[in-house]
Amino acid sequence: MCVTGTILSGFIQALRNLPSAAGGETMARPQATPESPGSRALVVDLIRSAGPISRTELTTATGLTQPAISLIVRKLLDDEVIVEAGTVPSTGGKPRRLLDINRRARHGVGVQLGFESVTLVATDTNGGVVARERLPGAGTDAPADVITRLSQALHRFMSTADIPATSVAGVAVVLPGPMRSGPGTTIEAPTLPHWRDVSLRSEFETALRMPVLVDNDASAAALGEFWSRGVSRYRTFACIYIGSGIGAGVVSDGALFRGASSNAAELGHITVDPRGPECFCGNSGCLEVVAAPRVAVALALADAETARSLDLDPQATVAQNWELLSRAAVEQHPAAAPLVIESGRAVAGAALTLTNLFDLDEIVLSGPGVATAGSIYVREVRAALGRAFARKAHPTTVELSINPTDSAAIGAAALTLQGQLTPGHGPALAFAGP
Repeated sequence: MCVTGTILSGFIQALRNLPSAAGGETMARPQATPESPGSRALVVDLIRSAGPISRTELTTATGLTQPAISLIVRKLLDDEVIVEAGTVPSTGGKPRRLLDINRRARHGVGVQLGFESVTLVATDTNGGVVARERLPGAGTDAPADVITRLSQALHRFMSTADIPATSVAGVAVVLPGPMRSGPGTTIEAPTLPHWRDVSLRSEFETALRMPVLVDNDASAAALGEFWSRGVSRYRTFACIYIGSGIGAGVVSDGALFRGASSNAAELGHITVDPRGPECFCGNSGCLEVVAAPRVAVALALADAETARSLDLDPQATVAQNWELLSRAAVEQHPAAAPLVIESGRAVAGAALTLTNLFDLDEIVLSGPGVATAGSIYVREVRAALGRAFARKAHPTTVELSINPTDSAAIGAAALTLQGQLTPGHGPALAFAGP
């Protein structure tokens, strides 16, 4: 579909709405050069989120000169990142040629590593899923054995999906928990306690013989939702991810907000009840130990009548019992609904804090925890954001992911794409070792 004058004016308005100086006048954007990674990232982001779009419209929306846009576009066409996608009538002179992302230019490959399951996802350049596979999780197996098994599975996966090796620059692996980034990336995942201080990145690279990124699953889900939804870089975007725990990621100016060590926006470790249970992080009353699915499941199992009426099984996994509890809550079961609503309200309170901190335009709720009970969480978050500090300045939209179960794996794939297509926005794919 062609970019209309309405969309273009929206871009221009977005540019005008960038942060203002104290005097109220729009701050001038730093001048970028055609050779700078930021200029390329800006152009790719606009084509990704609003394409097809013409060179003239890119010039207007970015503020770059026509020669600069021509140079960047020519390079992107040579690299096959974008393609020409038809023309639109011009008011005078030659018809304007439209540009769009080349969906087949690159493939992103992501791995979501968990205790109960592992999800492999391959996406096209626009974040559309082209292949997906679910495998048994890490469980209590030795990390080295799991890495060997997954490396073999990944090679089979890409071969079966007929993904050319030349279109894949590397793989991203995501999982919950704090981590230390660097060449020997180590992790401390609460659901995988025996993986503590494993050099996950370098060991995966050795097994796969290709570059590997390692990141937090909630952060990856935020980038994946931003990328696949075609969200404009001028919107401050967040994803709240509910899985085994609760996390979040924030995207600003088209890039993940990472903080000092890529552990930013840890929503699950905001204290919501100072007298609450102790958390593994060392604090008490964190959102994660008050509102995560495992907490509601434990409360339901502790009541024999509730457990019996919901057919909960103490021997089943948290995910299996949470699915039963969620379905019953949506159907307004008298015991299940209050447990899930209470969880939703706690998440909503934390979402309000996140919104006030980052002045968010948009929040997406994602993760397996909201696959069934998402409507309850969305309702509670929307209600809470009616009290947001900036509510009279602009609305904050709240939506549910269209693929909540796989969003972290899709986000992992997006991590590899962003590093290739918009350098400077994310970590580059390069071998960790010498």
